[in-house]
Amino acid sequence: MSRPPVEMFGNPGLRRDIGLIGLIWTSVGSIIGSGWLFGALFAAQAAGTASLVSWGIGALAITVLAFVHAELGAMYPVAGGTARFPHYAFGGVAGASFGWFSWLQAVATAPIEVMASLNYLSVHADWVQTEENRLTAAGYGLAVAFMAFFVVVNFFGVRWLARTNTVATWWKVAVPVVTVVVLMATTFYGGNFGHQGFAPFGAQGVLSAVSSGGIIFALLGFEQADQLAGESRNPARDIPRAVIGSILIGALIYLALQTAFIAALPQSAFAHGWSDLAFTDKAGPFAGLALSAGLGWLAALIYIDAVVSPTGTGLIYTAAASRVSYGLSRNGYVPAVFERTTARGVPWFGLLFAFAVGLIIFLPFPTWQKLIGFVTSASVLMYAGAPLALGSLRKQDPDRYRPYRLRGGMFWAPVAFIVSNLIIYWAGWDTLWRLGLAIVLGYLLLGASALSRVNPRLPHPDWRSAQWLPVYLLGLGLISWQGGYCSTGPASTVSCGATGALPLWWDMAVVAAFSLLIYYWAQSVRLPDAEAQEYIGSVGPLPGT
Repeated sequence: MSRPPVEMFGNPGLRRDIGLIGLIWTSVGSIIGSGWLFGALFAAQAAGTASLVSWGIGALAITVLAFVHAELGAMYPVAGGTARFPHYAFGGVAGASFGWFSWLQAVATAPIEVMASLNYLSVHADWVQTEENRLTAAGYGLAVAFMAFFVVVNFFGVRWLARTNTVATWWKVAVPVVTVVVLMATTFYGGNFGHQGFAPFGAQGVLSAVSSGGIIFALLGFEQADQLAGESRNPARDIPRAVIGSILIGALIYLALQTAFIAALPQSAFAHGWSDLAFTDKAGPFAGLALSAGLGWLAALIYIDAVVSPTGTGLIYTAAASRVSYGLSRNGYVPAVFERTTARGVPWFGLLFAFAVGLIIFLPFPTWQKLIGFVTSASVLMYAGAPLALGSLRKQDPDRYRPYRLRGGMFWAPVAFIVSNLIIYWAGWDTLWRLGLAIVLGYLLLGASALSRVNPRLPHPDWRSAQWLPVYLLGLGLISWQGGYCSTGPASTVSCGATGALPLWWDMAVVAAFSLLIYYWAQSVRLPDAEAQEYIGSVGPLPGT
């Protein structure tokens, strides 16, 4: 079957300027951000040497989700794709909900990258943060400057953004690789891998590291190619390659970093055990290890990258937030002003709105660590919509040309949904109840937009097709409350409100069973085929002839 042309009816105002390398580097640039600076430390503190297993689990989980997104992204190359796939399958209420989850994680990621840069800068500029790593007034002003820079670069258009990001990503990949090679060659202590046993905190520590240890957060970003699919020159060929390729590159780099980190730890770092590793420099971990080994030049390189890497990721997520709000507007959920673009095809109002909200996020989440679990859970909740959509759209839109077709997709879709919910569960109750408040706020804002009817394309709510959604959100919260996970450790040793009533392994069985119940319930009440086709409209690529 020959590849049909891509139609543009669904993306007025946007320009298809990004090629394969630009898409891959867009996703890789999002994956290699502040996560490499801190991920190895938090994972080791949560799981010890077994953090290597945690990275493997995280990589497998994200890969399953990446394959699902690869099929959907190539089928429906629209701006803000992750916000729109559930809309096609389940209609207004479900589409608005997952669209909000998608926008929430995108708009919160730029501030977390800024916080990472400021964390490192504070070593040489103590006026940026307090001793508790909270922003000072001057530090907040610097954060505003970073966020404004993201907006200015994005205003130049997606082609300029892609070129800027490609250059930055080469740097962002090179510095972690150099760090791994140098540390492995100069400071390799094999005995570290058996310190206090392979898994000092047991299976619960291994699984906690996946969510609250920063592993999933570090691996997030593969979907950025999907978000920019509406601006890809050849989405049918390039979107699957970019999504899958980026996660493989990111996973290999992070596994190497974790190995080098554990091997390079001096004995003095273990003075208080794995859970409280100490370094020469407060901005560690890798800069601290370099200084401990007398590698001042490497520490200087890492300090420079501590600005470059998070800045590159912040640029991409600022673009993503504006594209998701653009997609939400195209679906009729938010005011039509979010569709306004510049002469260069940039959704300018979405950029400015993301900038304003990003500045507010700094206030309730003043440190990098406090944002990790929140962003991870919001991101994975967004990802959970894709497996649901894939299972439905295979039946609602069976004849559409699929440039990439996931083999065994009807098996992998529910598996991916289970994986998503397990990652959310492992984040801990103290993270999820805060996420629940953000979800309620989102429903209030979306409801106000619907009642005011400021967008003439406001879709029918399709309550019947979303009847499973409140049960899903409340049920997952209830399981988390009765489970044994907190963001800082097991509920049995940390007070976060979780009861610990569900024992280890049984709790995951409950999550899996609950996920399957929701998945098949959602499939049974999906939109009728004709209504789904109406929502999809003229989105390309279309069936070949």
